[in-house]
Amino acid sequence: MTDIQPFRALRYDPSRVALGDVIAPVYDVVAPEDRALYWDRHPHNALRLVLTRDVAEEADTDYREVAETIAAWRAEGVLRRDDEPAFYVLRQRFTTPDGLGLERVGFFAALALEDYAARVVRPHERTLEGPKADRLKILRATRTNLSAVFMLYEDRDDKLAQAYESALDDPSALRAVDDGGVEQTLAPLRDPAAVARIQAFLAERPVVIADGHHRYETALAHRDALREQGAPADHPSSRLLTYFANAFAPGSLLLPIHRLVVDTPTPDEAAWDRLTRAGWQSRELAVEDAEQVPALLEAELAPLADRYAFAADDASGRLVLWSRPAEGELSVRVIHDEVLSGVFGLDAEAVRSGAVAFPKSALQTAKDLRGGRGQVALYLNPLSPDDVFRVTEAGETLPQKSTFFHPKIPTGLLFRVHEPES
Repeated sequence: MTDIQPFRALRYDPSRVALGDVIAPVYDVVAPEDRALYWDRHPHNALRLVLTRDVAEEADTDYREVAETIAAWRAEGVLRRDDEPAFYVLRQRFTTPDGLGLERVGFFAALALEDYAARVVRPHERTLEGPKADRLKILRATRTNLSAVFMLYEDRDDKLAQAYESALDDPSALRAVDDGGVEQTLAPLRDPAAVARIQAFLAERPVVIADGHHRYETALAHRDALREQGAPADHPSSRLLTYFANAFAPGSLLLPIHRLVVDTPTPDEAAWDRLTRAGWQSRELAVEDAEQVPALLEAELAPLADRYAFAADDASGRLVLWSRPAEGELSVRVIHDEVLSGVFGLDAEAVRSGAVAFPKSALQTAKDLRGGRGQVALYLNPLSPDDVFRVTEAGETLPQKSTFFHPKIPTGLLFRVHEPES
């Protein structure tokens, strides 16, 4: 089902630049005020290829200067295209928010684009037109995949793990540590048997987009436009730079995204009683300061992963832990319906319009709340990989901001140009 091929990556020459100086976070997590940080870090930093220095410049640019920059860096030898096609194995070693050391190993390949209707590539969220229009401009200008789409595959027995090991032991592997402290190790995999094994395994399975829905749909639009202009079916635009990871491997970390009600007043006791009448149970937990919140959630909320559960925090010195038996629906959907809507009176449009923020860190959320930036925090448990695959198998999407796959894939490890492989 999933068609992947090795490709000749365009990569930084390690004799010219240190990889750690030029990689940057994926473009859609870079705050506007942080763009200059990466632009100024190094004259060849990868963020210069994916974002303008100033947000205000985006509307008027056609990104022609990015195409010129890529050409100049190639002419200088800062960027070089590998002589032979390969898969590119990436090992990421990182520390979880609770201090546990993990590693995730996946690989980059050139994925054959498929319309969602084919059910080969499965989305889990809806997209917005604005970001896609901007990414389409840059793809048209550069004819280069500058940021990989992150895909998940299902390998519950981790059968592909051994196929990656030999590549990571290669002395040519490149290493860098990003700003989040994640150690990145990248190495080409060209062993024909290993490549064939990976291709055969993925050919029997669909994949789920973990991160990069806008980039994927932009690539589809670009492919279709070129086909209308007469491009052949095997044109380089028919494939996409994609990173693949096993959703069920030990190092695949799916973190929760919490809910912070921004302006709506704290519900009164009668509003919360609606949950009690609907079968929810509650108990109070004393909390003296924000620093205690993560440990409390780990000890009290995490064990309720098999139930609908959340913890409500109004900065009053107590958390209220709510839960009820699960009945097959996703917990995050139930919380949106019965809590954000039923208790707070916030419909889907209010949520989309900014009545709710979606922080990823419980500690930072607790600090923001106590600093007056919000009314009530709802701390959630993460979804499981089974949840994600079950929903996408049914052709459904998840509620807004339901998943946070950690760590992200940096920009700048490698690029894929729309040029023939031979």
